[in-house]
Amino acid sequence: MTEAAHIPLWCVQFLAEPTEVSALRADVRAWLHDWGVPEVIDSAQLCVSELVSNVITHLGRGTPASLTLALHDARLRIEVRDPDTRVLPMLVEATEDAENGRGMTLIDALSDRWGVELHRDGKVTWCEIVTAPVTPRSGGMGNTRVARAEKMLSSYSDGRLSSGPRHSRIGTLATEAAAIDLISDLLHWLRAHGHDADDILDRAQTHFEAELGAGSGPI
Repeated sequence: MTEAAHIPLWCVQFLAEPTEVSALRADVRAWLHDWGVPEVIDSAQLCVSELVSNVITHLGRGTPASLTLALHDARLRIEVRDPDTRVLPMLVEATEDAENGRGMTLIDALSDRWGVELHRDGKVTWCEIVTAPVTPRSGGMGNTRVARAEKMLSSYSDGRLSSGPRHSRIGTLATEAAAIDLISDLLHWLRAHGHDADDILDRAQTHFEAELGAGSGPI
């Protein structure tokens, strides 16, 4: 038996429809729980949503596609295959008031790396997420969630984030503005996809407070 046979792997074929997005997200959550990497579920679900939404937007509803998850060492690889090699995803710099164009920017921020593979029968758009465990520390500056947030915020602030004990007030205001823009975009995304934004905010706050409580023990 080869080493590849031991790699957790899941693949499903689907038709690219808006109703499929929530079903695929639920499948992703279930598989990643089973594989013991719950810390990357949120990022993986967002990446899957954006990759599938790209197929719907650029190739049309009903396009046959497939989703593959593979966990190897400390990396989760997400692949979405579609039959069109002419339309390639691109990382573009979206303006603050743009309604589109941030899909691959979000994937770039959430994942460690991403790319596109061209085949004779279509293309595969993929991304990889590092599955390092979350280890909250005092102040939270060393954990994986903070690192992911800083990477996402950098795309909203031209890469200039205030950090450390000596950051300027101007830098702090710029970082806060970037965070507000990011949260606002996520709320718009949730509403556009039929989710209750207020409910998501409440659940996120509860999740955040529970994680703080879990990490509040002796350092």
